[in-house]
Amino acid sequence: MKHEKYKLEFNMKSTPITILWDYIATENGLKQWFADDVKIKDRDYQFIWKGYTQEAHIVGMRKGLAIKLQWEDSPEKVYFEMRILTSEMTDNIVLQITDFAEEDELEESQDLWRSQIDTLRRVIGCK
Repeated sequence: MKHEKYKLEFNMKSTPITILWDYIATENGLKQWFADDVKIKDRDYQFIWKGYTQEAHIVGMRKGLAIKLQWEDSPEKVYFEMRILTSEMTDNIVLQITDFAEEDELEESQDLWRSQIDTLRRVIGCK
């Protein structure tokens, strides 16, 4: 089935970039909002949810700005990316998510990201 690319943007208010980066790129940060447990070795990430494990590999990273990961079993050009941006109009920090989903799972995938980012925002205190 064909995967459709989509982007979501979330206002992270005045969260310091260094703190947000820790939450999107480190074991301790990711396991507070993204997965039950996270293990990182070199460029390989292992995400664990209620006993289910999924592995991803870094396919691109600009430290402090963006991380792009590809699930181990994903088609070649399918990835997810978390990018930190600064809004030119407000100087607020924005977390931009780029991901792919099959057409019939698009809304569910977007809702999952919204839910996870709501958790992240509560954890870092920008809700």
